Amino acid sequence: MRGMEQLINDFIEWAERDRLRSASTIRRYRSVLAQLIDMNIDPATADIEEIEDWWKTRYGMSAATRQNELACLRSFYGWMTRHDHRPDDPTRRLDAPKVDNELPRPIGRSDLMRALKACDEAGKPEIRRAIALGAYGGLRVAEAASMDWADIDLDARMMYVRGKGRKERLAGLSPMLLDEIMPNLPRGNVVRAGGEPWRADTLQRHVNRFFKSLGIDATFHKLRSRYVSQAIAETGDIYAVARAAGWASIETAQAYAALSDDALHRIAAAAAR
Repeated sequence: MRGMEQLINDFIEWAERDRLRSASTIRRYRSVLAQLIDMNIDPATADIEEIEDWWKTRYGMSAATRQNELACLRSFYGWMTRHDHRPDDPTRRLDAPKVDNELPRPIGRSDLMRALKACDEAGKPEIRRAIALGAYGGLRVAEAASMDWADIDLDARMMYVRGKGRKERLAGLSPMLLDEIMPNLPRGNVVRAGGEPWRADTLQRHVNRFFKSLGIDATFHKLRSRYVSQAIAETGDIYAVARAAGWASIETAQAYAALSDDALHRIAAAAAR
């Protein structure tokens, strides 16, 4: 049997080459496997008891973090058993924690306007372009970070967006968004105006820290949440919005539909009479 380090490298290579996992997902795989190694547990040969010992150290983390870490580890052992490197999955007795079903909380219009203005005052045009791609284009942070002018069709006013799983979709390019991301170039990174692109985690850190410096309780994801909630409120077409956002099903979009339910306002008004 190959050594632990070689097996991990083979798994990572498979995840990148065959499964087309993103750089952030690869970093999560490595991070979770490193947790076992730090506990002197060989991920390749770990038994059920050792994996459960690791799991106990994660009880202080959020349910979402634990769910993600367990999924990463199960991906590794799924690959191990599939390629006959071991006969069993030592995570099989673990239950993924349930994550609270919270409604989305988009960034408000006043906070968005304040952030865009602050970008000008602070001389941060790249942050302004990134914020615009999230709020007016509905892009995920990784999609915004990698958006290239070669993927923008100015005549059709469309963006070719490569999302999760390297799946490509079309997203509309409004006149407002086009104004925000200027100057347009023949090709080159949009956020950095042709400069070297930031990694997704770097862009997310820049934007989130900028919001925090302004006292705005928001993240890059809340920009995309605003795009989706506004789109559903305007069109009422959950299917089209889900397609524009790059979701395979409408279940996620349905959560945003609750934010656009006018019946709730009518009920509240009726109760106040």
